[in-house]
Amino acid sequence: MGYAQKRLASTAAKLASVAPSTLRAFPPKEAVASSSSKTSFFDAQTWAAVQPPPPTALTAFAHRIGLGKVLPSTEIIQQACTHPSFLALYSRHHPNEPLPATNANLATLGNSLLGLFATEYVNASYPHLPTRVLKAAVSAYVGPTTCTGVAKEMGATPLLRWHRTPNTPLRPAVLHPDALSSVPRALTALVYQYRSLLSARKFVQKFFLSRDVDLRTMIKFRDPKLALAETVAKFGRERPISRLLKETGRFSNSPVFVVGIYSGADKLGEGFGSSLKMAEFRAAEDSLHRLYLTRQPPHLLQLPTSTFANGQGSVFDARGPQVPYIAGEMGDSEILHGSAGRTGARVPGHRSTAADEDLEDI
Repeated sequence: MGYAQKRLASTAAKLASVAPSTLRAFPPKEAVASSSSKTSFFDAQTWAAVQPPPPTALTAFAHRIGLGKVLPSTEIIQQACTHPSFLALYSRHHPNEPLPATNANLATLGNSLLGLFATEYVNASYPHLPTRVLKAAVSAYVGPTTCTGVAKEMGATPLLRWHRTPNTPLRPAVLHPDALSSVPRALTALVYQYRSLLSARKFVQKFFLSRDVDLRTMIKFRDPKLALAETVAKFGRERPISRLLKETGRFSNSPVFVVGIYSGADKLGEGFGSSLKMAEFRAAEDSLHRLYLTRQPPHLLQLPTSTFANGQGSVFDARGPQVPYIAGEMGDSEILHGSAGRTGARVPGHRSTAADEDLEDI
């Protein structure tokens, strides 16, 4: 074997998606045969991408994520790791062979299951969460970026079979994160097919919903004091009053004020700042966060999917005991004040006397 062939073999050996048994017949004929065209050359990485991953790697991957006894064969795992964009590359190099199975349908089913599980979990955990924040939280739990990160943590990167495609007027470009995000979705669909809906929910809970997502950064208010005043009025409580609780360095170059907002004798929130307006702004934000981020205790949390049977098969064929479900109280929707379409701009001339009150006892 010459120097060029040794370099090609060493390059292919470093790629984890190539089985060692494949290297015995390496390099292929197109790598050593003379070609009349000067532009044609052999690409070791492209050749390695066409090769199927070794069965041992697929088996190890299934056992690593806890699905070794759930998925029946390595072909199913290989299908979950094969993106539809791989078909164009495979048919170009193997025109006479049948096309491999891809995860197109599995990823679509898994994406719907992920959205179902995340939506019911966030909605049941935070019943007062605004609608836009609910959608953002669902995307943070099971969105494309999260699916890509989960696939990397699972170790699915070397097993992924895909091909980069450019952007066209009919479909967007396929990048590596897009193809990699399809693997956890396909695995979720496989757990649902070979086990049950509850098993798929446990799988999603383990890899997705068990993560900590900071929802406070997703809730933003243009005028939190006005929103708080209208929210308190909606619940039939006394109008909010701002009170100065503590202060230091009022006449210095770095003062600090602590302001609390009260509704009657109940303290709604507290905030600090280098000015009274900043402290009052943060106190109103804190009051709204305490309302919208009220969380259901985990031991009292019940999800609608718990009503389905735990038997093997789809929700239409599964048989088995069912857990009684008691629906929780629906949370009140958020206050939409001064809205002009989707821009969120305040309506001209709309003012709230409660929002323009001065700080008490200052």
